[in-house]
Amino acid sequence: MSSELLPKISVITPTRNARALLENLLQSVARQDYPRDRIELLISDARSTDGTRELAAKFGATVMDDNGSDMEEAKRIALARATGDYVLFADADNEFTHADFFRLAVAGLEKNPQALGVESYYLASPKMSSFCAYITATLHISDPIAWLMTVRPRLVATDGEVERWTLPEGTFAYPLGANGFLFRRADLEAAKAREQFQDTHVAMHLMRAGKREWLRLRGRGVHHYYVQDLLPGFLHKRRRAIAHYFNVQKKTGANWSREKPRVPAWLACLYAVTVIGPLYHTVTGLARTGDRRWLWHTPACFVSALGTVWGWWTFKRHSGDKQMVSKLQPKQTLKE
Repeated sequence: MSSELLPKISVITPTRNARALLENLLQSVARQDYPRDRIELLISDARSTDGTRELAAKFGATVMDDNGSDMEEAKRIALARATGDYVLFADADNEFTHADFFRLAVAGLEKNPQALGVESYYLASPKMSSFCAYITATLHISDPIAWLMTVRPRLVATDGEVERWTLPEGTFAYPLGANGFLFRRADLEAAKAREQFQDTHVAMHLMRAGKREWLRLRGRGVHHYYVQDLLPGFLHKRRRAIAHYFNVQKKTGANWSREKPRVPAWLACLYAVTVIGPLYHTVTGLARTGDRRWLWHTPACFVSALGTVWGWWTFKRHSGDKQMVSKLQPKQTLKE
């Protein structure tokens, strides 16, 4: 198929002083075997001063000002400028693992109109610490409390490299929509994402409308460089994530964690501080997989609980500050 006939992909990335990680992402986009003239790079930047904007422009990205309150507002700003048939949300701390990801993801959605999008696997990388690999690749979610709450998705079928996944009936308690997630732009417009964007809310809207399946590509996705250390990095990341959670809750009143989760939030927090539950999962995780990264699980649970309380307190004290979440962005790096 000629380049002109291939669907166009808009890659949307919010940034704030993210140069240390952004080059990693943009290089992985440049390595894709998808035609470069069918990829649109849109960077929504919150007043970076570290050369982020200049680096993005070097890779041919369109850089726009983000004066919003958080990364979801930044994505909405970029989405308003998107012209692609497909929209791919990739944070600055992502790196696409395979050069054929874009091509296979688009082909998968073209073949599966019932699917709401393509979710990335989170895979380990030599550029991440053992802790970073645990919190992303081992858990497939960036927090042990959220990991306990999420409903486990079910594999429907496999067709070559494409896997079809769904959730059990009656629940939407699984966050979809970020870190290398591909949507059809038509579906985003049907969910009115340009008016008020929040990635997991878009996926929930589409599931409620009947699109209960999504796709994964076998062994492909992103390296998610969420945070390299337990302290202070993970503590600060959880503080920001929880402040953002309550900020979104205040604005929209909706969140995946209220959609019949596997474990209610209060019980998940209690689990995190009682040690017994985390130790149980540490031992069973080690026995089941042989993955020594499970040794991070017990201390990570306790730190997550501390970050949850700190994030709630931060929101209570500073919820009137429209830049609250943006100001809480901690420094992120690759493993040295």
